[in-house]
Amino acid sequence: MEEGADRSLDHNRQRKAAVINDFTSFGRCSLAVTIPILSAMKVQCCPVPTAFFTNHTGFDSFAWTDNTPHLDRYIEEWRKLGLRFDAIQTGFLGSQEQVAFVLRFVDAFRASGTKICVDPVMGDYGRLYSTYDRGLAESMRVFLDVADILTPNLTEACILAGEPYRVDMTDAELASLCERLSERNGCKVAVSGIPRGDMLVNFIHEPGRAPSLHAERKIGGDRSGTGDVFSSVILADAVNGVDFAESVRKASEFTAASVRRTVEMGLPPKDGLAIEETLGELAK
Repeated sequence: MEEGADRSLDHNRQRKAAVINDFTSFGRCSLAVTIPILSAMKVQCCPVPTAFFTNHTGFDSFAWTDNTPHLDRYIEEWRKLGLRFDAIQTGFLGSQEQVAFVLRFVDAFRASGTKICVDPVMGDYGRLYSTYDRGLAESMRVFLDVADILTPNLTEACILAGEPYRVDMTDAELASLCERLSERNGCKVAVSGIPRGDMLVNFIHEPGRAPSLHAERKIGGDRSGTGDVFSSVILADAVNGVDFAESVRKASEFTAASVRRTVEMGLPPKDGLAIEETLGELAK
């Protein structure tokens, strides 16, 4: 059980997480992986789709529909229902209007004990994704004021902290980076997928604790959706009161196991991770 967590959790009450992210029908990313992972970990996922994609943007062609005009209806209708959430997670956002919506949603539904988990999907390898510009990326810093848990990759962590991207940061430099991210709201931070030789390192920062690392051997090339899988496990564990460092270890191991199985099956990298083959491990 995580230090400071409510040890009187009623395990006969099903817990709920609202997840604000896009829905991509093919490619195993965003809500398409978060929903089954949360279900396997006994958390009800209440999705708030920011956009609908036929397939993710890593393919040569895709079609999509922006859901921004309809987002405030989720606040209006869910307030009528009196819904309460144990956690709220935000993932891929496509505009500053959607950033503002997330803040309204958090203001409407954050209650005592509600965990705010931010997966700031913006870029990788020191570059922004094509859907982001510098202004939108910088506007994401407002989430440092509300986040309880932050799960960026190294590129995203550097953007949020306003620091130059360097892949060869030492542990001391990573600790300093995480302290900058955490200083505004005391959030816990897991910087994922830092390459070190043939290993991928996850750097774990919790205020008041010494930083720690968890590493997994890199398997094959890059695959779509790995960050979504990683952050979804951490989200469910946060709701279930699991220690943060233990949760990062579990998320890392599950992601690595899913990559291994996907490689064994010979699936194309753009198809994402074959979590259907590994979800049973999370349900144990």
